[in-house]
Amino acid sequence: MSAIRYRRANVDGLNIFYREAGSTAKPKLLLLHGFPSSSHMFRDLIPLLSEHFHIVAPDLPGFGLSDMPSRDRFTYTFDNIANVIDRFTEVVGFDRFAIYVFDYGAPTGFRIAVKHPDRITGIISQNGNAYEEGLSDGWTPIRTYWENPSDTNREALRGFLTPETTRWQYTHGTTDESLVSPDGIALDSHYLAREGADDVQLDLFLDYRSNVALYPAFQAYFRHHRPRFLAVWGKNDPFFLPPGAESFKRDIPDARVRFFDTGHFALETHTKEIADAIREFFTH
Repeated sequence: MSAIRYRRANVDGLNIFYREAGSTAKPKLLLLHGFPSSSHMFRDLIPLLSEHFHIVAPDLPGFGLSDMPSRDRFTYTFDNIANVIDRFTEVVGFDRFAIYVFDYGAPTGFRIAVKHPDRITGIISQNGNAYEEGLSDGWTPIRTYWENPSDTNREALRGFLTPETTRWQYTHGTTDESLVSPDGIALDSHYLAREGADDVQLDLFLDYRSNVALYPAFQAYFRHHRPRFLAVWGKNDPFFLPPGAESFKRDIPDARVRFFDTGHFALETHTKEIADAIREFFTH
């Protein structure tokens, strides 16, 4: 088991925190977290994969221990986040790599794949959506904000940023809540409580519509380049439905889809099973 090192990279003036493990001689794997988490969500997965991959897991800008510049210095859009992570891969020497994408990490990673298809050796999507049929009714309040970005509709979404909602995201759909460590919930709640973090997240809620608009471009990439693709999906996810996972096979017929009886944060309850699926997929 390789030791995890905790590092920082200067990416065009932004301080990006990341976790790194594994021999640089191994195939490269980029882990991209989602809302409202950080690379901490991969704390148990990294040791299980570090003998097989050179792993780098950054905190996205505005999340975790990476810089959260003020909104007048950095416009919080998924395009901008993807551009930062794209540059980050170049700074840390990731020239060809597989990506593990979850939630917000999916539109980030898929943008990089569309831009640099030659750099992508494979994709693991854990509840990382790219199809309209994968979006549940849980998106209705956010869709309302997309359609009418009024102050009233923006304020209505602040409930998504409370500690109670964060805990619900972690535990909903699990068959045994006692398997979910409270540490990740507490850490995410801490980061969300920082001054200015709420408006950063509300900006990203609004810009998520840009990801849906790009679904056809992501799907065209899948069809034309046919990357090695593994979907590992918490089937009880209240936001990203199983049909979203199955849809990848429409564009990548050889895609493999695995469902687990858990919720959105599937790694909290099924780390070993997901690690086993990844190792088996990439070594056969």
